Amino acid sequence: MSAAQFATAFALRPQLISWFLGAGASAASGIPTGYAMITDFKAQIFCRENNLSKREIDTGDPVWIERISSFFRTSSLLPPDGDPSEYAAAFEAIYPQPRHRRQYIDDAISKGTPCFGHKVLGSLIAAGQVDCIFTTNFDPLAEEAATSANAVLPPAEQHRATVAAIDSADRAMRSVNESDWPLIAKLHGDYQSIAIKNTGSELEQQDARMRHVLEEAGKRFGMVFIGYSGRDASILEVLNAVLKSPSPFPSGLYWVASSAEHLLPKVVELLTRAVEVGVDVAVVECATFDELAAALTKAIDLPQPLYDYAMVGRPAPRLVPVQPPSAEARRFPVLRYSALLIEAMPLVARRVRLTQATTSPEVRGLFKSAGVRATAAAMGRELAVFGRDQDILNALAQLGATLAGTIELDPARESWAAGLVYDTLVRALARRRPLIPRLRRSGHSIIVAPPRADERPDQTARRESSLRALKDAYGTTLTGTVPKLMFPFQEGISLKLDQIDGRWWCGFEPYTFVELPMRERPPAGSEDRSSSEDEYDPLSGRNDRGGDPAGDWRRERWAQRYNSTWARIIGAWAHLLTGPSGSPRRAFDLDDGTGVDATFNLASVTGWSRPGHHHVYFDRSR
Repeated sequence: MSAAQFATAFALRPQLISWFLGAGASAASGIPTGYAMITDFKAQIFCRENNLSKREIDTGDPVWIERISSFFRTSSLLPPDGDPSEYAAAFEAIYPQPRHRRQYIDDAISKGTPCFGHKVLGSLIAAGQVDCIFTTNFDPLAEEAATSANAVLPPAEQHRATVAAIDSADRAMRSVNESDWPLIAKLHGDYQSIAIKNTGSELEQQDARMRHVLEEAGKRFGMVFIGYSGRDASILEVLNAVLKSPSPFPSGLYWVASSAEHLLPKVVELLTRAVEVGVDVAVVECATFDELAAALTKAIDLPQPLYDYAMVGRPAPRLVPVQPPSAEARRFPVLRYSALLIEAMPLVARRVRLTQATTSPEVRGLFKSAGVRATAAAMGRELAVFGRDQDILNALAQLGATLAGTIELDPARESWAAGLVYDTLVRALARRRPLIPRLRRSGHSIIVAPPRADERPDQTARRESSLRALKDAYGTTLTGTVPKLMFPFQEGISLKLDQIDGRWWCGFEPYTFVELPMRERPPAGSEDRSSSEDEYDPLSGRNDRGGDPAGDWRRERWAQRYNSTWARIIGAWAHLLTGPSGSPRRAFDLDDGTGVDATFNLASVTGWSRPGHHHVYFDRSR
């Protein structure tokens, strides 16, 4: 249901619904959410493990976010993304001592002030329309809002809340046993508490008395969850226990989220189980606590002093009239996008049937051994393939390969089809250019080919002509060796294939690739899917020794390249990949009737932004 629909239902009997506030409810108050804290903890761990200063990274930059995420995906330092124990494990990894965790929490909430949502909820408490609130937050915002709301009412009309944390759980038990409302129960502790719950061992078992209070409330009230992810196994255990009672959540269970698709699997299981036992369940699709509060103020008749108090904290509308610009903006692009629109891509591949099941890596190994230029995706005893038919049959003879017409590709729905298109796109972009495609599980890339020792003068001239614009944009050589270390380096780009708003894009990130030495080379047909070079992570620069000896040199190489240089580099790569007219890019240049080729049409220019009106912008490179 929508926020307005929830507000209408809630307004009928507000005293029958209890509230459960998570970290997201305090986000608008300037207090970091659980996700923001996880991001901060991961950044600290990433810097510690890679011997970096926090000043060297930017957790607001998607490139750095992806690098940090990639680091944790390939390590066992923390649980996977989205795991319910991720927050607790990260917090304990950074701050093993309880007193340090308390200090972190105290600093995090010291600057928070009640947001509009808190003020509306505090007004509902003061008006006697909300009896029970639970929260996993350490901040005092809910009780501060209730106290301030009560202050605008005559003493006889006030409803003062009892506040109880895990070290004062007796207060909460008394309130429940005697129906002495309103109550604000802080399940993980208060910022002033000696005991606060943050780590896995601390969150495994909810305090027995607070568990009893939450469970009893679930038997008496409905419950609305706002800003809560459902990561705490101990709390979900209590909620599941409520569902075993004769009349769980008698006035319904409402879970507020930006979208039902964003709920964690454990939350979906809880809500499904609640439906099965007869609870009225609804996911309230609403982006923020403030947005829900605005809907409540329209549906509930608050006393005028409380309404005025709450509305003082209402955020200004986001949609306001503006005057369109009357002057032409500067032509220099403030931001240039490193993505090319794919206007057309192959939607049909050759279908090949086999007499025995195989895998994509095994097929790539057979192609490599036979010297066959082709790309394939395996689906048991069938393949989707681009390349010359007869070469493919010869290379796969031991698998009993036969041609079986064609197969349609739907990369938006089928991951194997997206992988096949991704592999083939990289080969198509590098074909007939002085570029080398590198296909890896961690992500594909293209690097500039260095000159060969046996290169003829005419070949050298063609290569230099093709790369002239790129070299001019960089202002340095595109290949060479790292000083002192003497490791070979090549300029290149990391490539991604993404679908956004129904359109496919080829995103690319310029990067200086350094060939680091490895102790062992991967076997043929394994993860190494390029024609040569040892395997390494091109984004982090890590090799099997766990470090990046060329990291300082690489950072220094890029340190002075500001916006104007980046714009030229992106433009030069776009021109090199697509050509001057954006002509079709074919992966194999097959003659008609000899096989199924892959053809891509890419727009030849990238997007860029500019200011909507005149400002004085300074180019730092000057």
